[in-house]
Amino acid sequence: MSTDETETALLRRGVLAALSAFTIWGFSPVFYHALGNASAFEILAHRVAWSLLLTFAVVSINNRTKALYRVFTDFRLLAWLLLSAFLVSLNWLVFIWAVNHAKALEASMGYFIFPIIMVALGRLFLCEILTRIQLFALFAVCLGVLNLLLAVGQLPWVALTLAISMGLYSLVRKRTPIDALLGLTVECFLLFPLAGIYLVYLYHSDQLIFANLSLGLDLLLASSALMTAVPLILFTASTRILKLGTVGMLQYINPTCQFLIAVFVLDEPFTRDHLITFSLIWLGLVVYSTESHRQMKRAIGNKKAA
Repeated sequence: MSTDETETALLRRGVLAALSAFTIWGFSPVFYHALGNASAFEILAHRVAWSLLLTFAVVSINNRTKALYRVFTDFRLLAWLLLSAFLVSLNWLVFIWAVNHAKALEASMGYFIFPIIMVALGRLFLCEILTRIQLFALFAVCLGVLNLLLAVGQLPWVALTLAISMGLYSLVRKRTPIDALLGLTVECFLLFPLAGIYLVYLYHSDQLIFANLSLGLDLLLASSALMTAVPLILFTASTRILKLGTVGMLQYINPTCQFLIAVFVLDEPFTRDHLITFSLIWLGLVVYSTESHRQMKRAIGNKKAA
């Protein structure tokens, strides 16, 4: 096989991995909606517990337990991972709650505005310079949020919490020199004491849904580990193969699927105010994506010229 054929095959695997990850995340509202008999907190606790079991098994199979142990001896790294564990658990909890309280449409909005929120966070925390076009994109998103605030009378807090928590999580993980699998394993280790205590409390107060309703629901709760770990591992693999710009464009599959599921599967209302808000957000995304693509082409051109 020639070098070009090898690179093409590698790119195909990268695209397939990214498509798989974003599609799984995109259809996750259907999965978590099926768990609606359990509370958001119990679903979260199971997600942490079963994810820990799965990720630790994968780490052990790959003979990486020594690397995992070294993380727990690095207290500075552990402090950053404790913060990232809080942020990702907040993101998980709000998303699970939203799907089971007719807020899946607003949840999809959160992941649509996530790239723009990242621009704002980069300006706030990393002092990154924003171009006029990026400022316009941010302004369009803010207008969309303001429109929904004026129309409904309250902030779209689900969307903002999901976007900001994931944005802050991304910033924190950027500062932690650890791969996705080990990072997720440590985060689940740190979250497990609270999750375990909560599950024990539910058991002793006769409120535990697991093992008390149906085998099907029990299997779904246990498989939340797969819903957590598999797309994350696929996503990480894709970022090592594909250009970030390609991954960035493919990531819109996730909120697009969530949007369509919220409207056509979960039958959530899509009003004129939602249309105006989403149109402003989509306008911001188109402007932002176009500017990002232009900057990337310019950077590649400068690199070739050098």
